[in-house]
Amino acid sequence: MTTEPGLSPLPGPLTHLDGAGAVRMVEVGDRPATVRQAVAEGFLAMQPAVLALVLEGRAPKGDVLAVARVAAIQAAKRTSDLIPLCHPLPLSGVQVLIEATADGSGLRLEVAVSTTASTGVEMEALTAVSVGLLTLYDMVKSSDPAMVLGPVHLLRKSGGRSGPWTRPTLPSAASHG
Repeated sequence: MTTEPGLSPLPGPLTHLDGAGAVRMVEVGDRPATVRQAVAEGFLAMQPAVLALVLEGRAPKGDVLAVARVAAIQAAKRTSDLIPLCHPLPLSGVQVLIEATADGSGLRLEVAVSTTASTGVEMEALTAVSVGLLTLYDMVKSSDPAMVLGPVHLLRKSGGRSGPWTRPTLPSAASHG
């Protein structure tokens, strides 16, 4: 087993590779369907004046927060079309929160995805955050092309064989919120 700094040990072999190293879609048909949830977040750093435009609804392209929320929901629903080895899942809920970062340097986007299925929804949550951030960037890039996306990461997950997991608080994460 290997260990990343600040995180618990990682399990052995990669599940998307067979014994010969060939790519495969993981068989989940024998797993019981359980309630599963994943929550991910990401950040978009921007100039304070651009943040004000977005928060006050004065961005040139209109209500960019509403468009980004819809884009994030759509991305969660279409994750298996974008990520080749993801299973299509019947999502039971997608919640999107977009808010200014605590330090006023930009926006924080959080997505919670839930399902009752035989595999988790981490990729749906991460994809939703990524597409939501890209949509925000697209909507205001004319005002600030130097915006920076990231980091994007999983905050927590629940359900399934491995049970609940919560991201440990790391010193570098404190600078984004």
